[in-house]
Amino acid sequence: MDKKAVSAFFDSLADSWDNDMIKVQWKIDKILDVAEVTEGKTVLDVACGTGVLIPDYLRRNVKKCVAVDISERMIEIAKGKFSQYDNVGFLCADAEQYEFSEKFDFIVIYNAFPHFADREQLFKNLSKCLKNGGRITIAHGMSREALIKHHSGSAEMISTILPKAEDLAKIMKAYFNTDTIISTDEIYIVSGIK
Repeated sequence: MDKKAVSAFFDSLADSWDNDMIKVQWKIDKILDVAEVTEGKTVLDVACGTGVLIPDYLRRNVKKCVAVDISERMIEIAKGKFSQYDNVGFLCADAEQYEFSEKFDFIVIYNAFPHFADREQLFKNLSKCLKNGGRITIAHGMSREALIKHHSGSAEMISTILPKAEDLAKIMKAYFNTDTIISTDEIYIVSGIK
């Protein structure tokens, strides 16, 4: 998968992203409960887009949120929406390769996992910036089957097939102790502790 193509694809969608976003609050709450995002902790929001989850992190009174995305335009929009918050930072970077300078209590990858081509490298890199005892959560606000269908259109060239939740847990096992696997008709969550 060509990372420049991924970046360009999401740059082209960024200006309409928030208008096209379907955000179901109970799903977000469930994902962040499983992710154990709580007050006074730090979170790395990987593939943050326009900052879709940032209001939810702020409602949970996180100490700090660093939002990272490979799309410059997505980051520009997110910065514009949340620049007034001292505890929210932004990076335009490739989370598979970027050397994060700090360690986080939580890492959340929401509605983005199929756009990472090298999952092993992603987990290897992210494990370096997750505190011991910290939690990583990969989640989608739809079923695996619905997501595969969703990506079969224009996103097909910049997506991989989302693995079955049990298979993703096995991939993560080299770096994390996966203790939560949820895959229903409405939601997909795989989460583990370093």
